[in-house]
Amino acid sequence: MNISWQTYWRELASGSRTDVVDKLLLLFLTSLAWLYSLAMRLRAELYRLGILNTLRLPRPVVSIGNITVGGTGKTPVTAYIARFLLAQGFRVAVLSRGYGGSLEGQTCVVSDGYSIMLSAVECGDEPYLLASTVPGLMVVIGTDRYAAGLLAIQQLSPDIFLLDDGFQHLRLHRDLNILLMDFSRPFGNNLTLPAGILREPETAMCRADLVIFTRTPVAARIPANTGNIPACVSSHTIVDLLPLSGGTPVPFSHCLGHKVLAFAGIADPDSFFAGLRARGLNLVHTLDLPDHFIYNQERCNEIVVAMRESGADFLVTTEKDGVKMKGFSQELRTRILLARLELTIDNSEQLKEMLTGLLQRHGE
Repeated sequence: MNISWQTYWRELASGSRTDVVDKLLLLFLTSLAWLYSLAMRLRAELYRLGILNTLRLPRPVVSIGNITVGGTGKTPVTAYIARFLLAQGFRVAVLSRGYGGSLEGQTCVVSDGYSIMLSAVECGDEPYLLASTVPGLMVVIGTDRYAAGLLAIQQLSPDIFLLDDGFQHLRLHRDLNILLMDFSRPFGNNLTLPAGILREPETAMCRADLVIFTRTPVAARIPANTGNIPACVSSHTIVDLLPLSGGTPVPFSHCLGHKVLAFAGIADPDSFFAGLRARGLNLVHTLDLPDHFIYNQERCNEIVVAMRESGADFLVTTEKDGVKMKGFSQELRTRILLARLELTIDNSEQLKEMLTGLLQRHGE
């Protein structure tokens, strides 16, 4: 497979591409980034001043988002918060854009907490993954998250909303704003799109009520660049492998002594591959696929060819990718394993106190 534009751009923004043409392109993109940054500052200020209208749902809204493009672990954090709130007896609904699904742009119920109504192809991989791995969680998709919230209230009667990837969705009022930042590169190259990975200038961080640093090394301290904003650190660990064909998870020893081809259609596949190697897997080949990759029959055949050419015994990918795999034969599906992530948040009491305090205030 040829390198995708998404991969090329990510390497360009990280500074790993240093050819003259690459440097000239980055210089041009930097001039555009200045204009983009100005536009995003103006947009945020118009919302702050009330010139652009912010809509409020009649239930508390917790936004979980980031300031950069790409993966900072939003889905595991959203699932973590949802499980905590569900364990307290609250009815929880996630509002998601439904990016990458065939129904993107429409307002639809993905799950009522009991049954899943839509497929991953229809609603997008992340909403489906949340609905299928968090029992009792309600999920609604819609580009207009306010309209999605109203639909949820009419049909599902939630106690609280989780706004998935909502840091820039300023049109909807949020009662708690949680910002996720990658510990190793919180601001990337400190440039906004299209020259860097920042969705907004660094100053947008001041809107956060809590910062959660993700992918934090063991025993690392909370960075000082959060100012007066409360912060905590978290880490993602690949704990075991789940057969795509079904059944109970298997330990990593299941693959020891075997050749593994790893592939992922996520924002940061390199960190995923590094995590597999850290668990002792022998990766003989890796496939870096675009985020929200669509696994049609042609693409699945390309992966099969790569597996044969590399001599791999097993294919390992993410749970997010696994929910979209219909194009592989049943025989091959028995050789595909999904890496399960487990999220750990240090000093999670601060997060839990904020959530329970929010619900107590709204219940008074």
